[in-house]
Amino acid sequence: MSKLIYFDNSATTFPKPEVVYTFMCDFYREHGVNPGRSGFDAALETEEVIMATRKMLTELFNGGDYNRLTFSYNASDSLNMIIQGLAEQGDHVITTKLEHNSVLRPLYHLEQDNRIEVTHVSFDSQGYVDPEDIRKAIRSNTKFAVINHCSNVIGTIQPVEEIGRICKEAGIYLVVDGSQSAGAVPIDMKKMNIDVFVFTGHKCLMGPTGIGGSYVMDGVPVKLTRFGGTGVRSAQRTHLEEYPYHLECGTLNLVGIAGLNAGVKWIIERGIDNLHNQEIMLWDRLRKGVQRLDNVTTYCAQNSIHKNPVLSLNIKGFDSGDVGTMLDVDYNIACRTGLQCAPLVHEVLGTDKIHGTVRLSIGPFNTVEHIDAAVNAITEIASIRK
Repeated sequence: MSKLIYFDNSATTFPKPEVVYTFMCDFYREHGVNPGRSGFDAALETEEVIMATRKMLTELFNGGDYNRLTFSYNASDSLNMIIQGLAEQGDHVITTKLEHNSVLRPLYHLEQDNRIEVTHVSFDSQGYVDPEDIRKAIRSNTKFAVINHCSNVIGTIQPVEEIGRICKEAGIYLVVDGSQSAGAVPIDMKKMNIDVFVFTGHKCLMGPTGIGGSYVMDGVPVKLTRFGGTGVRSAQRTHLEEYPYHLECGTLNLVGIAGLNAGVKWIIERGIDNLHNQEIMLWDRLRKGVQRLDNVTTYCAQNSIHKNPVLSLNIKGFDSGDVGTMLDVDYNIACRTGLQCAPLVHEVLGTDKIHGTVRLSIGPFNTVEHIDAAVNAITEIASIRK
């Protein structure tokens, strides 16, 4: 495992900073008790870490009241709660063809049940959604737009601030899937006019799997879709309306929150811009290295402007899955192949007909040596005649 060259950071960043492993272990050994249910010291100290993490993430996203930062299993879990909690019978929802299945599938099921109508706005040849296309899609019954901030397939960062301005002018809510952007680029919910920001912990926030959440601005009418214990006002028959309990029930993932706490501190200490610039430098080296090969096709990777370090490619004559296997078995390089849970992106690119792409996504622990090894491996595979 120590020799593994890991390029699947868009799925899950790996490895994590050492401080994340250490804090998770130490925290759970000493504070693995139920928070908010009892008054003894360990329970109170556990609650303090949870509250500190809420505050830190609220500040990172420039939200407001930290109680409106709620935790869940991951972004998919929160997106299900937000989408189903916002959508009502007869609503129209706008989304894009860049979305992950964590957005597409909840919308599809609501549409299949004849509860809502959905418009999927496409993206241009460079991989960006035109904000004016969002404006044109708005109807009298449009309730909200749900937008992928950064594509997990092609790495393009969408003009959310412009889209947010359009949504605000039209009086519709903007939900942003920040799975690939939280911790990777600066987020300012107020400046960007974001009503709901959804995040996951195990990607750029450098936390473990199994933890994520959302920040919901005051006044956004997300209905309750889950009910259960909160440790507060247990005699009340209905679930609590106030945040954070509104979107949380049952015991939280304590060790996940602890890991997220340590991960967020790590990226703040190093600086989000510093980390991003280093990764984009490596990405550009990778891009230029493979684009000189005649039989390698890259997608939406003409330059490094408004990008995250994600590169999708194909080698002529090879199935993407076969390339991934060769990179793994022959070169000990881990990457992601196929449709990457975002089928509409591939339909627009035309790669759905050739089993998707080979995706290499760079993280903070990748090096120039890793990049050069990947370029050499792809060069050798591309030189094979089939």
